[in-house]
Amino acid sequence: MSKEETVLDTQDDILDPMDVYVTLDLDDGSTVECSILSIFDVQDQDYIALLPLDEDGNPNEAGEVYLYRYFEDEDGNPSLENILDDEEYEIVADRFDEIQDEQEFEEM
Repeated sequence: MSKEETVLDTQDDILDPMDVYVTLDLDDGSTVECSILSIFDVQDQDYIALLPLDEDGNPNEAGEVYLYRYFEDEDGNPSLENILDDEEYEIVADRFDEIQDEQEFEEM
């Protein structure tokens, strides 16, 4: 997944963000279907957290999550960009962990 930018392929007719899926094209020519966990802001940049799904549409067993920079063009078409800087990635991962903790607390 070292492509600089990946265009999102989403299902437009579904409104619940947890039910929106993204298909990522990987460098090896394969694709992976992902569920959108969250789109969030860190230091005036949007990021997206994606949960890769297995062939049956279930979350991956390892609990792996993909984090990308998230953009929309002037027409509202979404795209992704890899986070190449380690420090930026750590800041984004920490914020995503905070969001997850906040959601778990609200569900209690």
